[in-house]
Amino acid sequence: MMTVLHTVLALVLSWTGLSSVLYIFSTGLFTVVALWTARLLLRHAWYTHKLSCFSKPQTRSWLLGHLGKMQSTEEGLQRVDDLVQTYKHSCCWFLGPFYHLVRLFHPDYIKPLLMAPASITVKDELVYHHLQPWLGNSVLISNGEVWSRKRRLLTPAFHFDILKSYIAIFNSSAKTMHDKWCRLVAEGKTNLEMFDHVTLMTLDSLLKCAFSYDSNCQESSSEYVSAIVELSDLIIERREKNILHHWDWIYWKTRQGERFKQALNTVHRFTRDVVEKRRTLLNQQRETETQSEIAPTTQKRKDFVDILLLTKDEDGQGLTDEEMQAEANTFMFAGHDTTASAICWTLYNLARHEHYQEKCRQEVMDLMEGRDGREIQWEDLSNLPFTTMCIKESLRLHSPVQAVTRSYTQDMVLPGNRTVPAGTICLVSIYGTHHNPTVWTNPHEYDPQRFDPSNKKSQTSHAFIPFSSGPRNCIGQKFAMAELRVVVALTLLRFRLTPGVNPELGSSRVRRLPQLVLRAEGGLWLQLEPLNTPTKQEQSDEGANKMI
Repeated sequence: MMTVLHTVLALVLSWTGLSSVLYIFSTGLFTVVALWTARLLLRHAWYTHKLSCFSKPQTRSWLLGHLGKMQSTEEGLQRVDDLVQTYKHSCCWFLGPFYHLVRLFHPDYIKPLLMAPASITVKDELVYHHLQPWLGNSVLISNGEVWSRKRRLLTPAFHFDILKSYIAIFNSSAKTMHDKWCRLVAEGKTNLEMFDHVTLMTLDSLLKCAFSYDSNCQESSSEYVSAIVELSDLIIERREKNILHHWDWIYWKTRQGERFKQALNTVHRFTRDVVEKRRTLLNQQRETETQSEIAPTTQKRKDFVDILLLTKDEDGQGLTDEEMQAEANTFMFAGHDTTASAICWTLYNLARHEHYQEKCRQEVMDLMEGRDGREIQWEDLSNLPFTTMCIKESLRLHSPVQAVTRSYTQDMVLPGNRTVPAGTICLVSIYGTHHNPTVWTNPHEYDPQRFDPSNKKSQTSHAFIPFSSGPRNCIGQKFAMAELRVVVALTLLRFRLTPGVNPELGSSRVRRLPQLVLRAEGGLWLQLEPLNTPTKQEQSDEGANKMI
C-alpha cells in the first residue's frame, strides 16, 4: 500500500512540482491524501474486474494503465486505426486509476448506447466538466428532466422556417470572406490557410444569427471573438497537457486558470448585455402593442435570442436570463468551430480531387444559370445532390468531432454478452467508426459515391454519425448542413482550389490535429485561383457593350 502511495505522490510531484508535495505534508493533509488514494485504488480494482469482458490493449502498468497513450496528434489517430484493426468493435482503456473507459468503434456496439433513453444518459465529467464554467448548465451539458425541458424549448429555434431566414446571412458572410480572398490573391497571396479565414466567417455568421450583431470580425479584431478563441485553446490545453488540471481546485490557481477567467468574463459580459437589452426591448414592444390598436407593419427577422425570449414550456414558463445566456454561449461554442472544420476539410478534399470539384462546380453553375446574382436560396439546398454527397463523405473521412462520451445510470448490455457497468465512461469513437474497415470499404479513401441515395439501403445504421445520434444528437445539425452547402457552393463558384504548401512543413503534406475539432498541424493550406463566372446581369451588360 505504501509503495502505491509513494507512486501516486511521485506522479503528483512530476505533474505539479515539489512545492505542491511539500504543501501536502506541511498542512497535515498526508492522511487525507492516503485515504483518498486508498479509495481511488479500490475503485480502480473494481472497474478493472468489471471491464475484463472487454479486450484490453497493453498498459504501461496496472496503476498507470494507458495514461499518456491517447495523443491528439496524427500518430494518435493512426493508433486509433491500429485499435480498430486489432479489436474490431471495442476495448477498455484506463487513464491511470482516475478514469475508466470503454472505447467503441462499431455501429452494433454504438447503437445501443446512443439510442438509450435520455433519462439514463449522463454527460460525463472527463470532457464536459471543463466546459461548464463557460456554457453553464446548458442543453449540451445538463441531464435528466432539466435537459429534456431545455431541448423542448430550444427545438423551435432550429425549425425550417427559422433556418430559412439565416440563408441570407450565410451568403453575406461568405461573400465577405471571398472578397477578402480576392484582395489577397490580387496582392500575390494565393496560398492561404483556411482555418483562420473560415473560423472568422462562421463566427461572423453566428453572431448575426444569434444576436443580430455585426462584429465585422472578418475585417478587424473583436474582443469577444478573441476571447472565444482563447477559451477554446485553454480548454484543449487543460484537457490534454496535465491530468491534475482536471481538478478545479488545482486549475484555478494556475496561470492558465487566470487567463481562462479573464476570457470568460469578456464572453459572459457580452452575452449578458445582449440578453438584458433584448428582454428590455421586447417588454417595451409588448407595452407599445398593448397600448396601440394598430398592428405593427414591419417585423424584423427573429434571431436566436429573440426565439429564446419568446419560447415557453407547457407550464407557461420561459428560460431565465441565466439559462438564455448559457444556451446562447453554447450556440456560439458548438456552432463556430465544428462548422468551420467541416467547411475547411470539404474544401481540402475537393482540392485534392479535381474531378469531384469540377462536378460540384458544374452542379452549382447549372443551378445559378440565368440568375441576376450569386446568392444561394433556401430552395436551392435540396438541388445540390452531388455537392451534398461530397460534403457527407468529407464529414465521414474528416469528421470535425472525433468522439463523444457518455455514461449511464444503469448497466448497459452490448453484443457478445458484454456489459458496461453504470458510471463507466463510454467513448464513442466517431473517427474509429468512420474508418472501420469492417464497416466501410477502403475507409481512408475519399469516395462521395458512398452517399449516393441509391446506396443508402446498404449503409449500416449508425455507421455514419458526424452529428452523433439518438435523443442527445446535435440539435444544430440542419443549421450546420445548410451553412456548409451555401459556403461550399459559393466558394466553388468563385475559386478553383488546389492543395497549397504548408510553410512549416515546406510541402503540401497534411498532418491531422484532433483537438476540440479536427484541425491540421500548421494549418490547412490551399491554393486559390479566382474564376470568372459572370452573373446574368454581367452577361447582359457584356452583350450590350459588344453591340455598342
